Amino acid sequence: MATAAYFGFDVGTSSSKGVLADATGVVMRSAVREHSPASPSPGHVEMDPEIWWREFREIAHELTADGEYQVAAVGLSGMGPCVVLTDTAGSPVRDAILYGIDTRAAQEIASLTAHYGERHLIEHTGSPLTTQAVGPKLAWLTRCEPDAMAAARRLFMPATWLGHRLTGEYAMDYHSASQCNPLLDITRQEWDPEAWTRLAPGIEPPPLAWADHVLGATTQSLAGIAAGTPVVLGTIDAWAEAASVDGHRPGDLFLMYGTTMFLIATGDQPMRHPSMWGTLGTAPGLHCVAGGLATSGAITGWLREIYGRPTYAALMAEAEISGPGAQGLLMLPYFAGERTPIQDPHARGTILGLTTRHLRGDLYRAALESTAFAVRHNVETMNDAGAELSRVIAAGGGTSSALWPQIVTDVTGLRQEIPTVTIGASYGAARIAARGTGEVDTDVWNPPALHIEPDARASALYDERYALYRELYPATRDLTHRLVSTAATL
Repeated sequence: MATAAYFGFDVGTSSSKGVLADATGVVMRSAVREHSPASPSPGHVEMDPEIWWREFREIAHELTADGEYQVAAVGLSGMGPCVVLTDTAGSPVRDAILYGIDTRAAQEIASLTAHYGERHLIEHTGSPLTTQAVGPKLAWLTRCEPDAMAAARRLFMPATWLGHRLTGEYAMDYHSASQCNPLLDITRQEWDPEAWTRLAPGIEPPPLAWADHVLGATTQSLAGIAAGTPVVLGTIDAWAEAASVDGHRPGDLFLMYGTTMFLIATGDQPMRHPSMWGTLGTAPGLHCVAGGLATSGAITGWLREIYGRPTYAALMAEAEISGPGAQGLLMLPYFAGERTPIQDPHARGTILGLTTRHLRGDLYRAALESTAFAVRHNVETMNDAGAELSRVIAAGGGTSSALWPQIVTDVTGLRQEIPTVTIGASYGAARIAARGTGEVDTDVWNPPALHIEPDARASALYDERYALYRELYPATRDLTHRLVSTAATL
């Protein structure tokens, strides 16, 4: 007899991932399919949604075709916010436009900000308009691809489009909708009729539900997913990853260590700040303020390439020998501009204090410390927005070494929990699916495996260095901008 399992599937920028978890949250199997988005023009980043559907079927077949597992429910997550426009039948009218890495709508961001006013946008949508926003990209399509907009009848995210392919149902979760600014008024938790008419004429607003809502049932069999299997709506990948580690309760800060770093603070009241992203949470009564570093692990990867690709373990060992303060080095981690809280695409990486006695371990340590200082800057800004943080839960590849999380804890003074499973958003989607069906107790899934406490002596040193860190960016900003401007003309 087949064992019941929960299938979580996530669409990411560079791959799709699927997991099977049993009723206690143990991961039984997982699979990955790599892909790459297209860039048909500078600043344009797109992907054919049919790739996601093909990879869903391939991964579902790989995980369940031998009959050992029978899927009890399907959970979905995906990168976002994206613009997936389809006809009434759900067939895409063009490739999906991806989230903030697609920068095509700068003109529309400026004009819509002028129309609505930044204060109105922050109060009613939670965030200023940036390259993350859906509305400006719809306005760009109206201006540049009017035929596609004329053919569009429905708006999806990657996860909700896959849900539609599986069930035929049309809906969007509240959290994803809250990233579609300015289309959703998050104070009323309703679509804004004026914004919808202005930016999405002819497109049917999707009904709204929470992430663990059972969207419908599969309309056909697919390997170990039988026809009639419940499909849970799901949400955007970072919030699904927070769910994977149970990091979405009031007072929680979810911290994702990766190529970039993402932070989500959750509370029971709305939180607003002009340099952060305010959203609804994944369940009723939850509100979030989020931030992100443009680079974090990407800097350590860059250093590793420069050093001839030694192992990360060797570099971490040398960074540990270097000790707190990196032998007098101080770095700004803005190697690809910066997202929150400075919101400066023209910021650049800076290394201060170099001498000929510094070794690669010192530079590597300075890179780790720079991301920790950036995390503290984001945390302080979240506090200004109204966040009241009592717990930090971390996940992502950077948690595989104890040193990086320890540095972040020492810099911020915040105790961290590292969970047992850090596989990511696909596991979160499985957990949301299990919760949505109400068949199992998901509170027992994924208990903490490690607690990291601040070291008082290191924290005292880092308090001094953090003050210098906060001075370094404004002291060098104008010079850096002039350098960037000059480089653009070469």
